[in-house]
Amino acid sequence: MQSITHDFIDRSRRVTESNDVYDLDEGHSFETPKLTRIKLPHKQHPFFWDVLKNSGITEVLRQLIGPNAVLQTSKLNAKAPGGGAAVEWHQDWAFYPHTNDDMLAFGVFLEDVTEENGPLQVIPGSHKGPILNHNSSDNIFCGAVDPSNPEFQIEKAVTITGKAGSMSVHHARTLHGSAPNVSDRARLMLFYECCAADAWPLMGGSAYIQRLSQQEQWDDLLDRMIIGNPVLQPRMKEVPVRLPYPPAADISSIFQVQKTGGAKSAFSRV
Repeated sequence: MQSITHDFIDRSRRVTESNDVYDLDEGHSFETPKLTRIKLPHKQHPFFWDVLKNSGITEVLRQLIGPNAVLQTSKLNAKAPGGGAAVEWHQDWAFYPHTNDDMLAFGVFLEDVTEENGPLQVIPGSHKGPILNHNSSDNIFCGAVDPSNPEFQIEKAVTITGKAGSMSVHHARTLHGSAPNVSDRARLMLFYECCAADAWPLMGGSAYIQRLSQQEQWDDLLDRMIIGNPVLQPRMKEVPVRLPYPPAADISSIFQVQKTGGAKSAFSRV
């Protein structure tokens, strides 16, 4: 998996602007490729889908979500050495609320993750609380919580570190973020965001899904089934919802939403 990822990074040298595969970080060049993300890795290389379908992740899904589960989206966040971009504090649920919140994000560490290379940080228990405001001072959905929000209890944050091959799991409503990578090593982390098959989107989701026809969406759903079968009766649950409107100028990735939406940073570069 590491070699496949590094092959993708190497191929990005010839890419000069973000596209359907790559989200480029500031300073990206042929000589020094810098990415924030490889988009939808399960669509870019079959091995990433095989890992999801044929690993211990499926058993965890059965235990935590149930017999029918679908991939909401996948992403491979690639923090380059020497300042790879931060991900401001947010709740995944703010981007794509569903009819119920049986939704989890599995994070697979492709490199050792330390305090220095921009590790994932979470606020334990925040998945049981409210959905905080993710709009900017101009009322644009910026995909990030204002650091001055009194409901944002950053003092409770814990850092998730581990060796390559480790895995984290967090709920879609968990407040989380990650600082810039100030080390001399990349931080590569593969995320699979999964949900119960009876959790249907109220709106949002991956930008590519929103461009599909009804038949294409159905075919895509079948392709994204991890375990079990599709469920055509959405399970409705009383959950807090804020819709991600008005949209930012660029919604192609969370990095662009936060950048063009005017998010305030909770992190200071070292």
